[in-house]
Amino acid sequence: MLKTLTIKNYALIEEIEVSFESGLNIITGETGAGKSILIDALSLVLGERASPDVVRKGSEKAIVEAVFGASGNKIVKLLLQEQEIDVLEELILRREVSAKGQSRCFVNDSPVTLGVLQSIGDLLVDLHGQHQHQSLLRTETHIDLLDDFGGLEGLRVEYRESYDALGGLFSDLEGLQARERQLREKRDLYKFQIEEIDAVMPQAGEEDALESELKILENSEKLFEATSQLHQMLYEGDQAVYDQLVRARNQLEDLGEIDRSFEEIKNECASAVAIIGEVEKFVQSYNSKIEFNPERLEEIRERLGKLAMLKKKYGGSVDAILDHRERIGAEFTLAENFEEEIRKLTNRIERERRSCSAAAQRLSAKRQELMGKVGRSIVAELARLGIANARFDVRIENRPMGKTNGAHQPAFVKLGRELYEANPKGMDFVEFHLSTNMGEDPKPLVKVASGGEISRVMLALKTILARSERLPLLIFDEIDVGVSGRIAQSVGKSMKNLSQLHQVIAITHLPQIAGLADTHFVVEKVEKEKRTLTRLRKLDLDERVEEVAKLMSGTEVTEAGLEGARELMGLKK
Repeated sequence: MLKTLTIKNYALIEEIEVSFESGLNIITGETGAGKSILIDALSLVLGERASPDVVRKGSEKAIVEAVFGASGNKIVKLLLQEQEIDVLEELILRREVSAKGQSRCFVNDSPVTLGVLQSIGDLLVDLHGQHQHQSLLRTETHIDLLDDFGGLEGLRVEYRESYDALGGLFSDLEGLQARERQLREKRDLYKFQIEEIDAVMPQAGEEDALESELKILENSEKLFEATSQLHQMLYEGDQAVYDQLVRARNQLEDLGEIDRSFEEIKNECASAVAIIGEVEKFVQSYNSKIEFNPERLEEIRERLGKLAMLKKKYGGSVDAILDHRERIGAEFTLAENFEEEIRKLTNRIERERRSCSAAAQRLSAKRQELMGKVGRSIVAELARLGIANARFDVRIENRPMGKTNGAHQPAFVKLGRELYEANPKGMDFVEFHLSTNMGEDPKPLVKVASGGEISRVMLALKTILARSERLPLLIFDEIDVGVSGRIAQSVGKSMKNLSQLHQVIAITHLPQIAGLADTHFVVEKVEKEKRTLTRLRKLDLDERVEEVAKLMSGTEVTEAGLEGARELMGLKK
């Protein structure tokens, strides 16, 4: 729902801020007052191309800001999240155009590209008149309108889930095939590296153990000499520490017999004797085990040399070597078994493609059933809206994938032996065709409908599809071109019915339509400081009656005209 529209320094508009209501919003005004300027400004903030000519003379820039209530619109929310734009309770679109021709776009105060603004605008507004935001003039929306009519959302979801799953499998296959090509090229290298590492068979933690053992073997003579000297010093020599401590202990024992204060120090000396005894035993045992083994020494040096070579090539540490070996081993195993992996994935693809094709076929069959019903309903509604002798056809095409169009894309749908083009909406390509003149064959809707006709065609479609949640805000401009009398009443009633479920904004000069307004605005030209301005004013009930009377009888309003306006509006005097 469009809540407010603010326009500053745009063409004849100095500043307008208008709050729209739910239901049927009607805008009227004399020819040339500036009704089209409002629609042009709204189109600008929805993403149409900008020109510096729109900037009011003497101003640096024109600004148009539209505030929408779109908190329940899941598609808009998803688009905002994809663009990393803050999702707020209200959606604020703003467009600025400078007098130098520069244009800036904002969504919730975040700068965006014109393309993003257009995408959001397409999800919020269907603007019918001489403007770009007309869903009927975008062939890709026809399939959505058809599915809305038939209530095919469930089948669409079923198909889309299978389509997305199949798309994921196709991506997996493409990635696997790309990896296969890469690994085939690296296979010989990986094989060489695996053989080189496995020939050494490095073990986690072995390098530290080898370094320690090497240090001992390289210093075996020094260790032997030092431990031999220690043995002499502690136990075998003339002045051996052990013997000296034993004598000292014995002396302290004698002294302790005389004075008990020597008892504690005697015990300390006895402990020292025991400690030296233990040290001597360790040194003697260590000395007896010392090996002079040049073969083992050379073996360790050679082993450490091989590890150093692998470390230099594969990451700088034994752990890095082992990690590299594990990774390339897995890659090499995969390279050796690619055919089997691809076969398994291809089988999964075929199973999912059967499901996707069946869902696409069910969806297509339902659409085929709807074709005639939609055509008849639209023709009947168009006749009621003043387009007699119309023909409306729904054309559904299934396109086989040939050598050209299927050369570089996966096939999601396969029926029998034939592959068909498909997209997230199915295997059908839908286009509406219309003829509004007797004897003329229907042609693509985007080529044959005039502004007034396209608005009434969309009004007919929206009336039939009124309960669809997909419907955006509807804005009708020039819908009453060539319409009067009974047909005008029918157009007004259709718009009124439509506005019970959706916000409708319509510019009209017909009293039969204006009289049905829930909210009525008038566009006026005024002079201010010798310059012409356009302003938009909301009317109260009495003013609405007077405005409808003007539409009925001209600028001079009589009591009879007012009475006729009240009657048209369903008001009691």
